[in-house]
Amino acid sequence: MIIFDLECSNGHIFEGWFDSSEAFEEQKKKGLISCPYCNDTNIKKVLSPVAIAHRRKDEPESTDTDKQSQKQIDYEKLYRDFIEYIKKNSEDVGADFAKEALKMHYGVAPKRNIRGTATEEEEKILREEGIEFFKIPMPKEENEDKH
Repeated sequence: MIIFDLECSNGHIFEGWFDSSEAFEEQKKKGLISCPYCNDTNIKKVLSPVAIAHRRKDEPESTDTDKQSQKQIDYEKLYRDFIEYIKKNSEDVGADFAKEALKMHYGVAPKRNIRGTATEEEEKILREEGIEFFKIPMPKEENEDKH
């Protein structure tokens, strides 16, 4: 694979990946390359460090099985570990999430990692105040179901 920096006639610079320099020229001649910003097909290569991904000739090609074993990830364990990290490193403020976030934002409460719940209206207020947050689906605690 070879990577070229390309430029359209409107001055937009973008990256293109090709099997070879000849493949670039062939695709350019056929009008198959277009600017991702304006769809212009009048494209040229621009000077840049060229990145080439290649395999040494004496290096055996990896098999599909090798690639699969390298990609096997236990997503459930990854999720459990992630949730455990969040629980250990944040304070659960429950339904007071928006109130606590606003207090921290305005310096009324000390800044700390918090987690909890917020209504859509509360989320809207937090965004309007410039408070960044993100939502993570948390699993129910086992003892929550036992009332």
